[in-house]
Amino acid sequence: MGKEIDTAMTYHHHTRSPGVSQAAARRRRRWAVGLAGMTGLALTTAGLTPAPANANVDANAVERPHTTTGNRLEKADQSPTNNHRGNSKDSKGKDSKDKEEKTPKGTPVPCDTDALIAAITLANARGGATLDLASKCTYLLTADIDGAGLPAITTPITLNGHTHTTIERAAAADEFRILTVNTGGDLTLNKLTITGGQTGMFDDGGGILVNSGGALTTNHSTITRNITDSDGGGIANNGTADFRHSTVERNTAAGVGGGITSVGALDVKKTRVYANTALNGAGINSEGTVRIERSAVTANHAEDTAGGLLVEDGIATVTDTEVSHNSGVEVGGILANFNTQVTLRSVALVGNAARTARAGGLAMNPGAAIVIEDSLVKNNTAVTDGGGLYNLVEMVLRRTKVIGNQAGNEGAGIYNEDTGILTVVDSKIVQNTAAVDGGGIFNEAGGTVNLETATGTVVTENRPNNCVNVPGCAG
Repeated sequence: MGKEIDTAMTYHHHTRSPGVSQAAARRRRRWAVGLAGMTGLALTTAGLTPAPANANVDANAVERPHTTTGNRLEKADQSPTNNHRGNSKDSKGKDSKDKEEKTPKGTPVPCDTDALIAAITLANARGGATLDLASKCTYLLTADIDGAGLPAITTPITLNGHTHTTIERAAAADEFRILTVNTGGDLTLNKLTITGGQTGMFDDGGGILVNSGGALTTNHSTITRNITDSDGGGIANNGTADFRHSTVERNTAAGVGGGITSVGALDVKKTRVYANTALNGAGINSEGTVRIERSAVTANHAEDTAGGLLVEDGIATVTDTEVSHNSGVEVGGILANFNTQVTLRSVALVGNAARTARAGGLAMNPGAAIVIEDSLVKNNTAVTDGGGLYNLVEMVLRRTKVIGNQAGNEGAGIYNEDTGILTVVDSKIVQNTAAVDGGGIFNEAGGTVNLETATGTVVTENRPNNCVNVPGCAG
């Protein structure tokens, strides 16, 4: 019988009462999605140390996953204004240079906040417009206009920035976000920085709020240092949001989604989501459909669960992307919550840390299914179980390396619970270290592990042993 995973505000430590069996204690474990304020614990066994929560990480230095022909992971450029250089593959497998989208010319707006407010008001009245904002200008917002510093976007409007064009809320002003996109609104930001937005409790979207029926597209733009006491420190999306060649960094949410929270359609391409903070899902929280391609989700910090990516009741496809050096109390990198399908292709899941509990790299809840292909799971750490991967339901690995992960208890490479079904095809699980047992794979009694060794699967050089309760694996 499957173990339901509680998301209540109670965190269950790995302590056992006298007379309670180890298996029974495990059955009571829950992923603690919703608890703040846990104190940090150091890895005290086997000399293991979790990765720093908010290190200044060079994503280019991370080893790349091995890939099949024509499916190579592009390096994530850490520069906030110059992401992902190089060539991509077209549908026929041929090289084609990334084409820079031409910015449409529009109506000039002088470096004056009142002029910008007036231009957006007129554009809404006339059914849309393209506005060219001034170069080397900060439009400083001081007045609250229905919860935002600028008029709500209700028509198709493009805001073109130039060199060092910023829209910022004044520090001494009342709390409000920068932009709201309402139903029928279609906002495009080109070469702009959005910063300083702040919203209170029950008011999502510290920087930008996209309401149902609205749409947001960012190109070569930066969403940074926005704050909310609710969800979506940088952006809260209830409609459609597309990010291209952009940066979402150093935003903060008291709830979920420090960088981005989305309950609609979210598309992230060649974008850096970096050093955001939230209770859960610090980098990105998605409760709809999310596609992340050729991007980097790095150094995000969850006060509770899922430092990098939290997927809830939806579908996530992550391709040619780095998810690295994120941290949470448990689940440092990615958590697939209830009723989700997650597919990782050519993903580097590297250096993520569960600071006091389980699942350094990736974990799931009941109802979720995960497929990992042509990827690298490396140097992730957990204080207790599952340094690299923690499987609760159904997980398939194909052509993937699980290497150098660490656990303070069991299952450094992979931990498979008694409800888990793990299938490993043409993959390598090597050089992982657990302090207690199951350096490569730890399989609880009742769990299923299918090692397809005929395809080239290897489990070797793990410490203190390769496997526990895994048929066909030498201990």
